Amino acid sequence: MPNLSVVNVPGVQMSVGDLHGLDSSPTQTPAQTRSASPSRGSDMPHTSAEAAEFITKLSGMASFRDVTGATDPDARPEAESTKAKGIEARTVVIRESEEQMAITEDGPDPSTSKTLSPTPTRAHSQKLVSAIDGSRDIPATSKIQILLIYFMFNLGLTLYNKAAMIMFPFPFLLTALHAASGMAGTQLLLARGVFTLKNLSGRDSALLSAFSILYTANIAVSNASLAMVTVPFHQTVRALTPVFTVAIYRITFTSVYSMATYLSLIPIIIGVMLASYGDLSATALGFFMTLLGTLLAAVKTVTTNRLQTAGLHFGALELLHRMSPIACFQSLIVAYVTGEFDQFAPQLLGINGVIILLTNGIIAFGLNVASFEANKRSGALTMTIAANVKQVLTVVLSVMIWQVPIGAMNACGIALTLLGGAWYGRVELMGKTSKTTESSLEEGATTKV
Repeated sequence: MPNLSVVNVPGVQMSVGDLHGLDSSPTQTPAQTRSASPSRGSDMPHTSAEAAEFITKLSGMASFRDVTGATDPDARPEAESTKAKGIEARTVVIRESEEQMAITEDGPDPSTSKTLSPTPTRAHSQKLVSAIDGSRDIPATSKIQILLIYFMFNLGLTLYNKAAMIMFPFPFLLTALHAASGMAGTQLLLARGVFTLKNLSGRDSALLSAFSILYTANIAVSNASLAMVTVPFHQTVRALTPVFTVAIYRITFTSVYSMATYLSLIPIIIGVMLASYGDLSATALGFFMTLLGTLLAAVKTVTTNRLQTAGLHFGALELLHRMSPIACFQSLIVAYVTGEFDQFAPQLLGINGVIILLTNGIIAFGLNVASFEANKRSGALTMTIAANVKQVLTVVLSVMIWQVPIGAMNACGIALTLLGGAWYGRVELMGKTSKTTESSLEEGATTKV
């Protein structure tokens, strides 16, 4: 054991390590100790117990002389008190030295600071969502780039679908076409070695099948609700998707966003509602189906993120490759059940119709890849915000291209949504959230003494 504390007595200096040496040294016996130190007298200690008693007596005498300057018995109580304080102080020094040695061996140097474990609080038990959705360590420029690509494909496909649906009014067959395009595109890239496939267990394959069902159910419920409510009502309710996303992370993953993020959602949601303002009539069943579709959209977005950032850690191409065949098959079944096969007449398409559908499929493939990758880099909530902003931008393009009339309230809603989107982008994408707050929520405060 190293020399942790030294007791200084006039004429005598002995350490704690020396006390151990008196008892454990294999080369010294009590007789050898006495012969080696004849000047100490015959009453010198022979064992470690005697040595401890000897040191205590000398320490008390030294403390008494230092404090009183004499050996007056009347002053002995004060000296004894001083002695007790000195022994207590030396005990603290020894304990602190042992703790410092343990910390030095197992962790950082305690000479500069000592880290104390914080008392657990409710805030400490929660994590920021950015710590689990993969977006925290992604540079802002990378997020912005993929989101711009996502917006380009999304707006392009939305406008293209408006034209395609005129000559091909079969939403589930069109969805099957999009899934088939994803299957063909990823198969081509797989053959060229752009990505590789992971080895999946039966449980993993079942998970992907469940995700594909969720994907198809989201589309089916959304389309079914549109038949029961007006378009403005449908868009108004769908604007609440970010709220469902926040609730999913809060309830399922015990994770939260920063207060600035929560505040930035308010103008976006209100803005979309104002931009979609119009005939808000709906049946009770239609309201329920629209609300269910909004929940499914949030669940699908969160699940897409988790499949890429936790557990299996799929890449965007592999996830699309594995999901597309199942989604295509399910869409064809729904198309058959809804009677789209009976109404579809391939001979009426013509060469122009085939080209339009093929181009539509290519754009859909690009959108699916960009959507998965943007979700992985930016997070699920950002994707729901992007969907809301895209909805407003679609209105703007409709006004510009087809001169669709809008009212003053719609215009205010568009402006409010775009301002809210810019605010959200500043908070989330540009990393303006305080790093100190994030650290305290995820790891707890660190105290230095």
